[in-house]
Amino acid sequence: MRIEDHPILGKAERGKRITLNVDGEAVAAFEGENIAAALIASGRRVFRYTAKRMEPRGVFCALGRCTDCVMIVDGQPDVRTCVTPARDGMVIQTQVSRREGEATHDLEKEKD
Repeated sequence: MRIEDHPILGKAERGKRITLNVDGEAVAAFEGENIAAALIASGRRVFRYTAKRMEPRGVFCALGRCTDCVMIVDGQPDVRTCVTPARDGMVIQTQVSRREGEATHDLEKEKD
């Protein structure tokens, strides 16, 4: 599901193959591509859930301007995955967005 030859950007240059840990599952990626691209290529569309209604969110602008693609990356919440390069061994979690004044947390904590 990756674009190999973009009509404007040209042929994609790929780094070495790496592995991300996403919600406990191994996801293949290429070094240097953004996290969101790797997740979309693996079939994932939901990156976070809204706090109030638990509505799913994924990539929207893909420019780093909105917050729809934020996830918890290596323990850091609110990471914009569409502009964050993938590195081998990153631990990424689906995020449940916070209500004002509350801490961000992952889905496992939400289930408790």
